[in-house]
Amino acid sequence: MRLTVFGATGGTGVEIVRQALGAGHEVTAVVRDPSRLPAELRERADVVQADVLDPTAIEAAVKGRDAVLSALGPRGKGPTTICADGIRSIAAACEAAGARRILMVSASGLAADAGDGPLTRYVAKPLIVQRLLRHAFADMRDAEARLGGSGLDWTIVRPPRLLDKPGKGTYRKATDLNVRRGFHIPRADLATALLDLVGDRASVRHIVSVAT
Repeated sequence: MRLTVFGATGGTGVEIVRQALGAGHEVTAVVRDPSRLPAELRERADVVQADVLDPTAIEAAVKGRDAVLSALGPRGKGPTTICADGIRSIAAACEAAGARRILMVSASGLAADAGDGPLTRYVAKPLIVQRLLRHAFADMRDAEARLGGSGLDWTIVRPPRLLDKPGKGTYRKATDLNVRRGFHIPRADLATALLDLVGDRASVRHIVSVAT
């Protein structure tokens, strides 16, 4: 498949690019600073330096692709709009270029639902997690709404706490519901899940939570 990855120099983005190339996919990595992408990946991927917030600058990078993956994420805990502004621009570029399939990384902490245990649902998330990460979650919530309101074949992927450790090669998932006792996932396993979901038509226009 021909894939385009935004946020390709971040922790999750690098894993997506690495695994996609390893699986034989043709990968376009859209980045602000190419030097932040590991050299062994720069040599094998089509690296495009562009401003993700400019739809016209990234339109060529998504044209003709089988899927577009956004691993954009906020840095720090202060107010931010990078996810919402980024996905708005990417969606506009996809619509202009005729690209249909798009997957976006969000966060399971946004929702406290029946998939969570009582302590997580009624205490940990609403009283602790959602307060500590209120700015990042507000940005992600806006991004989800923007993508959900588009006419694209979207899938929103919600992981819990991300770990910078080797992946296990396995994960659990739940559709439109959080994963029970899904407290964390290695970035490598999140990348695996995202690539698995690219061709999963049952996930189109759904929120999929993943965890180990």
